[in-house]
Amino acid sequence: MQAQVAGELRQMIISGELPPRSSLSEMALSETFGVSRTPIREALKQLQTEGLVEVRPRVGTFVAVPSHRDVAELFQMKELLEGAAARLLALRGRVAETDRLQSVMAEADEASQAGDTERYAQLVHEYHELIVVGADNGKLEAHYRTLMNQLAYARLVRTTLAQPGRLGESDHEHHRVLDLILAKDGNGAERMMREHVRRSHQVLLDSWDAEEDAEQK
Repeated sequence: MQAQVAGELRQMIISGELPPRSSLSEMALSETFGVSRTPIREALKQLQTEGLVEVRPRVGTFVAVPSHRDVAELFQMKELLEGAAARLLALRGRVAETDRLQSVMAEADEASQAGDTERYAQLVHEYHELIVVGADNGKLEAHYRTLMNQLAYARLVRTTLAQPGRLGESDHEHHRVLDLILAKDGNGAERMMREHVRRSHQVLLDSWDAEEDAEQK
């Protein structure tokens, strides 16, 4: 039961249904999930370990708000892991994941041209998942999933794609990575993927800076 509660809470945080700073009351959650407070308490402890939940003594439990340093460090790890995954997939040659990646990019092109940010964000998730799974390295995949949970990445993707011109840029960058994978250029695929992740991080930082400037005015 604790694992099920933790899984559902994790997804609610990652998706943004429970946004940063949301209060997490054991009593309210036990009513929501229809369970006692014990599995709720254990689930919150687990999510605290994963970096998704923050416990403030004598204050309460909240959805964690990662600092700029936390996000920077997580993006550095994302760059390393996804870069390695792109290289490993390129070295495997034509596999089921590369076929699906081509289909995903065709759909992403349509979403980009239509300005459908929500659909494009879903396809971005599948694109990166396919590359990681296609690397065929269980240890890399396990570390990647933990990292994505800590980043609550689905939420961040929507923030970056909201920036003017980013949707088209992102689509172009994804094509460049895929072209190198299909060409079996492992080093090139890794380099391009790392550039893409760095660019996404920079766009996110620019977005946060703009929000802070707007709040100060």
